[in-house]
Amino acid sequence: MNPRSEPLLWLQLVALGAVPLELLGLVLVLAGADPGPLPGLERLLAWAIGALGPAILLWQRPADVCSLLVIQVPIKARSGAQLSLAALQSSLVLKLLMAAGAAALLPLFWWIDQHAALATPLSPLAASPRFVDLLVACPLLAVITWQWQQLIQAIALLSRNPATLSERPPLSLQQLVSQRMSLGLPLLLLNPLLTSQPAAPEAPAPEAPAAEALVQPEAASVAGSVAIQPEETAEQAEGTDLDQQVG
Repeated sequence: MNPRSEPLLWLQLVALGAVPLELLGLVLVLAGADPGPLPGLERLLAWAIGALGPAILLWQRPADVCSLLVIQVPIKARSGAQLSLAALQSSLVLKLLMAAGAAALLPLFWWIDQHAALATPLSPLAASPRFVDLLVACPLLAVITWQWQQLIQAIALLSRNPATLSERPPLSLQQLVSQRMSLGLPLLLLNPLLTSQPAAPEAPAPEAPAAEALVQPEAASVAGSVAIQPEETAEQAEGTDLDQQVG
């Protein structure tokens, strides 16, 4: 089993471009209204709802490797390879990296809210209440947290040696439902990728023995003619001697 043949892992790398766009969306959303009397408390509450809460859930139940948030592979249609990949998601290193990303969102969100006023003319929520801006920002923070975990686990699984994947037994369907966060409509069915090309058929070797067989009879006939010529010459010489004696 090669994890690089799973197309969903490659699709999750789209987060490399999606997360910066979502951060830009945060700038436009927060630019719709001025901060309230307690901007620090507002930012902390929005981060706790949008990033800390989802991070705690994802620590307990990591994001399913076969889920793209809005669409997923049906659970009953999971292959053995996909269940084996799901068994590798409970690594402590991946959980710590996910928690570190959620924690890093707090200072980043703080900085974005401080400088969001520069994008006020471009905000789609211009002149809206501050509560509305923070309410829209929370789902964006949750999506960023989800995609951050899927990004780091996709990179980790794609870099694994295929020979070491058979060491972990695959999850059962019951374990998958209870231990993984599977979100999205069960409509996604993709074929595995081909990781190696089939070997080209070898060209047939030339039939050298047949050619040698055609040459050997010719050589034998020439040798036979050469061997016969000395006998004929000896007979002619004996006939010449007899004629001289008779004469």
